[in-house]
Amino acid sequence: MAPFYDARGNIYAVISPETLRAAGVNVPLSAADAAQARMSWAPQAVAAICDWPEGKRPANSKTHRSDGLLVGPFQDAAPFDVLIVNTDGTLAERSGNGLTIFSQSQADAHRTPRDQSFRLWVHHDNPDSASPVSTDVLPAVVDGVAGFWLDIGTPGFGAQAVGASGSGVTEATLNDAPVHRVERLARLHPDWQTSVFVRVGNPHCVTLVEQVAALPGFDQLHYYPLNHALTRIAFAAGEFGEGDPCPAGVNLQWAARVAPQRLMARVFERGEGPTASSGTSASAVASAAWLSGWVEAGLVEVVMPGGTAPIRLIEQDGQLRQVQLFGTAHLQP
Repeated sequence: MAPFYDARGNIYAVISPETLRAAGVNVPLSAADAAQARMSWAPQAVAAICDWPEGKRPANSKTHRSDGLLVGPFQDAAPFDVLIVNTDGTLAERSGNGLTIFSQSQADAHRTPRDQSFRLWVHHDNPDSASPVSTDVLPAVVDGVAGFWLDIGTPGFGAQAVGASGSGVTEATLNDAPVHRVERLARLHPDWQTSVFVRVGNPHCVTLVEQVAALPGFDQLHYYPLNHALTRIAFAAGEFGEGDPCPAGVNLQWAARVAPQRLMARVFERGEGPTASSGTSASAVASAAWLSGWVEAGLVEVVMPGGTAPIRLIEQDGQLRQVQLFGTAHLQP
């Protein structure tokens, strides 16, 4: 029913609202209305598209066939409205890999210009940020590989930017930059003491560590007790999460420097859990590293288990004005 695309190990299904309606999933006609009414249709859509068919789930695989569902477009030509549906039925404000996949799917359908930028509008219902969130997309070729530069915009820093609150968040400094200590993370590992809150359309908490050995293992992120503890921190208050320090949830990353302008990272997403790669997480990691003096403006590489994300940081008058993410995607057989 829906094609599945892969971008750096992130897999999303792409489906139009018309196709979902034809399958009996009552998606409202407009993206804005669909976002507000997502509880009435998103879980059904995830079950129909993202769940493994009965008896078809491979051994040791993830619970779902994909990391989420991209619903759109709601128009025949750009700019396009789209909804990013997490596998728990919630909506994301932005996903770098997801939007790369959506852009590639629209290019494959010959709906986008070959060498001109176009705009995506991501609709959501999260109360801590405005909807829709705009992303400009430019087709490009980097090192001989065709893909897209996504304009992630100007990052916001600090607890207020992500809605973090409570006595478990205390202010600190790193290289004269404002950072925070998140008590619930700090209790899990002695080296997880320094975090940077970053908003790049969606909220992130990047924990900086001095040694690669202090990064959580990707396999470790999947299993109890760490998976359970991080779920309670990252997911919004509800059945699975506690919304602490961010009531609406927050994406978690850990980053270490491995070379000049090169970072290694791990990702644990709100509404999803451990993820092989994430474009917005890579953008947040690069932004946090810039704020803390770990990297300079220009090209930064963020290495994740699913692949390496090239990030372009644009600085003006000592401020980080723009973050751009390059990504590629391919249709799964």
